[in-house]
Amino acid sequence: MKQEQIKRKKTRIVKIGDKYIGGDNPILVQSMTNTKTSDTKATIDQIKRVEEAGCEIIRVSTPDMESVKALEKIKNKISIPLVADIHFEWKLAVESINYGADKIRINPGNIDSQEGIEKIVETSKKNDVSIRVGINSGSLPKDIIKKYDDKVTPEGMAEAALRSIKILEDLDFWDIVVSVKSTDVLATIKCHEILSKKGDWPIHLGITESGRAMSGIIKSSIGIGDLLLKGIGDTIRVSLTGDPVEEVKAGWEILKSTKIRERGLSIISCPTCARTSIPVEDICKYLEDVADKFGEDPKKFAVMGCIVNGLGEAKQADLALVGNENDEALFFKDGEYVQTIKPEKIRSFIDELVK
Repeated sequence: MKQEQIKRKKTRIVKIGDKYIGGDNPILVQSMTNTKTSDTKATIDQIKRVEEAGCEIIRVSTPDMESVKALEKIKNKISIPLVADIHFEWKLAVESINYGADKIRINPGNIDSQEGIEKIVETSKKNDVSIRVGINSGSLPKDIIKKYDDKVTPEGMAEAALRSIKILEDLDFWDIVVSVKSTDVLATIKCHEILSKKGDWPIHLGITESGRAMSGIIKSSIGIGDLLLKGIGDTIRVSLTGDPVEEVKAGWEILKSTKIRERGLSIISCPTCARTSIPVEDICKYLEDVADKFGEDPKKFAVMGCIVNGLGEAKQADLALVGNENDEALFFKDGEYVQTIKPEKIRSFIDELVK
């Protein structure tokens, strides 16, 4: 499916730092640090790593004033918008804005103070900072859970989001991003389908607490991919237990797979069979390790074990290695044969390519 075939829902445009989401702006890839925010060196180092992997917006947790005060130093050392994640304490939200956050993530329903919400809105307006209404299926208001027979439902999640949005809009605040996440893929999909019909807020997509690499990527790909193909979503995050760099890589693979955005190296490889005459898996692993060195421009690299499908894939790829009957690798560039490489020389050949 080509990008122009996806009829994307038009949402209002919201500014986050030097980036804009919504409208016809690109769907951006986000992530979140898992360092102690107060440890500025560790946090900055991690953000620089996810930036290199293609992260376009980064969120950090600010559970205390020590973390909030670290925002200023962190922001001065990074080049992507910085989002502060706050729960319950409105003063931390206000101070996060004062210390440089480009966006804050709150759940207005969890802030038990109308004065506090008004202060957050007032400070956000003054500093041109957007607010993400973040609703999680694990922390819905008790009265909403009771309304839906003591169950967490897509309808209840959507109602919680709409209630929080209303709190902000009643204060004449409109730079709102909405995010409703659940561990249940189908519930997340249905909830966003409901929300997308209720207003034009930009929507941030993700499956929360999705697990480690394999299960997390599978759940996120199904949930996020389904909604993107329906034209819903303005930013995405693949939530994984582990290194946030892997979240960013997975997010980009989802965008590539849905043909929405391309970036960097895309590896095409065969599943291997008895005809395989070159170490396809080892080559792919090495390409993954050095993928960032190929730059941000989209490139397709095919690694095929034999010529059965290999020659056809090579003609469609920017770069390709195809096994032949002599257990050698045929190298193609832009669909044209260039040279033959001995198996033991493949890694050094790739190193030369990235130079």
